[in-house]
Amino acid sequence: MSMRDVIVATIGRAHGLRGEVALQLRTDQPEERLRRGASFTVMVDGQQRTLTVARTRLQQDRWYVAFDEVTDRTDAESLRGVDLVIEVDEAEEAAEDPDAWYPSQLKGLPVRHIEDDRELGVIVDVEHYPAQDLLVVRAATGRRVQLPLVTQLVPEVDLEEGVVRADPPGGLLEELPEDQQGPEPETSQPSRKR
Repeated sequence: MSMRDVIVATIGRAHGLRGEVALQLRTDQPEERLRRGASFTVMVDGQQRTLTVARTRLQQDRWYVAFDEVTDRTDAESLRGVDLVIEVDEAEEAAEDPDAWYPSQLKGLPVRHIEDDRELGVIVDVEHYPAQDLLVVRAATGRRVQLPLVTQLVPEVDLEEGVVRADPPGGLLEELPEDQQGPEPETSQPSRKR
């Protein structure tokens, strides 16, 4: 059984006078991970603290949480920037959703072309956006390229083999041959007032 630390959220600014804080979520399961009674061990100013979720609420697309141990705004402000981390069982998580991976599992993996297995680059980061996640790939050309993590472009992620296979559009992760580069862009003349 392999366990992994996962950041659920980062504590943001204090909200109100009774110790409630805003959260920047890092999970797609906030209702489960932040349920009443969930406990987090955190480091605050070099001291270890336990925070127990008393209640959560969603207001205008932002999550707020109150902890049993935090009763005033001053204490809440001291938590700003603290990560709420849980330990998860990788095997259990993989069984629930085989097409979900943690960024730490993907970083450092080579990206190979699905057709001929040539190396296209290495994953250096994963960025999360509302539409989809993006793999940040250091291409063989040296450029950093964002590759959408969608089945059409990334049909295979094989953690056991330690490789990601992709079918990117020509020119995204590699230089196009001259016969496929298209026409040179036209130079435009500056507009003149007539």
